[in-house]
Amino acid sequence: MDEVRYNWLMGTARDLSKQQSLLFCDSISDIAAKQTAENSKTPEQVLKTVFGYDSFRPLQREVIQNVLDGRDTLAVMPTGGGKSLCYEIPALILKGITVVVSPLIALMQDQVTQLGTFGIAAAFLNSSLEWEAYQRACEEVRQGKIKLLYVSPEGLNTERVQNLLREERVTVSCITIDEAHCISEWGHDFRPDYMEIAAIRKQFPKASCLALTATATKQVRDDIIKQLNLEQPAVLVASFDRHNLYLDVKQKSNSLSQLSSFLDAHEEESGIIYCLSRRQVDELTQLLQQKHLSVTNYHAGLSDEERAKHQQDFITDKIRIMVATVAFGMGINKPDVRFVIHYDMPKSIEQYYQEIGRAGRDGLPAYALLLYSLGDLYKIRHFFAEKDDPEKAEKLLQGMIHYAGSHSCRRKQLLSYFGEQAGSGIISASPSDCCDICSRGPLESKDVTIPVQKFLSCILRTRERYGATYIIDILLGSKSKRILENGHDSLSTYGIGTELSRDDWFELSNSLIDEGYLKKSEEYGVLFLSDHGRQMLMERQKILLPVEFKGKKLRKKAEAKKAALRPSNMDSQAEQIVSNLKDWRRKTAEEMNVPPYVVFGDKTLLDIASRKPHSRIDLLNCYGIGEMKAERFGSAILRIVEGSER
Repeated sequence: MDEVRYNWLMGTARDLSKQQSLLFCDSISDIAAKQTAENSKTPEQVLKTVFGYDSFRPLQREVIQNVLDGRDTLAVMPTGGGKSLCYEIPALILKGITVVVSPLIALMQDQVTQLGTFGIAAAFLNSSLEWEAYQRACEEVRQGKIKLLYVSPEGLNTERVQNLLREERVTVSCITIDEAHCISEWGHDFRPDYMEIAAIRKQFPKASCLALTATATKQVRDDIIKQLNLEQPAVLVASFDRHNLYLDVKQKSNSLSQLSSFLDAHEEESGIIYCLSRRQVDELTQLLQQKHLSVTNYHAGLSDEERAKHQQDFITDKIRIMVATVAFGMGINKPDVRFVIHYDMPKSIEQYYQEIGRAGRDGLPAYALLLYSLGDLYKIRHFFAEKDDPEKAEKLLQGMIHYAGSHSCRRKQLLSYFGEQAGSGIISASPSDCCDICSRGPLESKDVTIPVQKFLSCILRTRERYGATYIIDILLGSKSKRILENGHDSLSTYGIGTELSRDDWFELSNSLIDEGYLKKSEEYGVLFLSDHGRQMLMERQKILLPVEFKGKKLRKKAEAKKAALRPSNMDSQAEQIVSNLKDWRRKTAEEMNVPPYVVFGDKTLLDIASRKPHSRIDLLNCYGIGEMKAERFGSAILRIVEGSER
């Protein structure tokens, strides 16, 4: 088989910038015969022979069995939890076609491409296809040669698609709704087009319905069931715990400096930086480019062509860092994102959890950093005026504020928000290094009498009309225009706080609030003394507080994390194999015009280097290598392993 024909059959010859290619997965007749044979296989056999995995992740097997039994199911599984296998495996076992309702064109293309590398016949129908390609896909559906058909909610609502699925030769065995939280007005990304799915689903009474999402509180889950009219559904909720994801929250002092320090400590890693506004995205992108970092931007203000190119550059590793608004990320399957940074506070815990879930999808260590300030709240609340229900938006924001300002384990807080409790049997107790709070451990109380007196005195001398940032600026002797205009450079407390860094002063301020010496107004963040604080200051009491000044360096933590990315048995020869495999993967991906992770993920490369396979049988024991990939790429991999051992 020549290379041109192979690329067409495998669905890899496509031009994402034109978004015109219909992706097929092998010789249609051959694969139809092969997938007929799959009908007699168990889910475990399909998992191993097609996808190259030895075992299911939590809840995958239960969800798959429900689909095979024809039962409506709502499954809530965290990003990276393997939701796609929950409908892909049944699709290969059931007769007929599985329709997948997916929200984004780019997501459909990416999933169909990946299915092609596993030898699975799949296609999508959307506006990116030329008419000839669209008709060809429809004909393959009629002939029963497509196992998975991806459509958008808007596309499913068209008469053309509904007529196709109702044709006598077409049997719809399952309708899967991906990103199902979009159907709920209580979800963080409500899309009205999802509301039409329930009515359309009635046209296919014999088809089971599978709703999938990564983030859904009890209220959102109940709303999904109601809106989709699910009949006595099985509701399966996996743990929201992402054990490989380190959670870090810092109050902004000099946000650009904080960001630069983090990126220096995570050089050569791929990551996403989220900002609240398009303007912030563009400004930050420009600043980072001036520092010669590999970075691009993404937001709704860019043209379709620009967004498509920037996204493609990121997922194909041509660009290392993506700076974006919330417009970026849904359905991005790039598994080797090593960090997600929120340069501004998100609007809700649901949004935050969804976005940090884009890091470490391969199960390897990843980092989530949140930088926040009171200024973020002003920006967010400005958007509330455009909301239909500002009270609901404020309630969601308060959950995020509580998370950011708390001094208890971040992981436990997230799990509690989604209805889980550590030690409940669903999840284990929190590890000591899962977040910034747990990493630093219990804090010993320190004598901070003098700095506390300075801080509280400065608040009184400015008549309790300002927030922490302004008070700290005075203590550090800032020459900002606002301070000079207010004449606060003449205060006795001006410039007397240089013994502590800006971050240390913020740490002290938060501790004073936690201990009840200070209070903070919710609307503007103005600090004022409590009765307890006034009494303490008047009586010049000794103050002991559990604070930590000058915390751990990011670089030290980053080095430890990088070491964790390598298996314990990774010797110098194995490291050379990984390096050679990455070079080969990059070149292969360029030839196939797909992202490198579509060829193989980092976890597979690490397992190959660890096992050092010498035969096709050895290859099939490696993580993520099924029969199709072993046949397609096996010879090249074995040559690389053999060459690295010489």
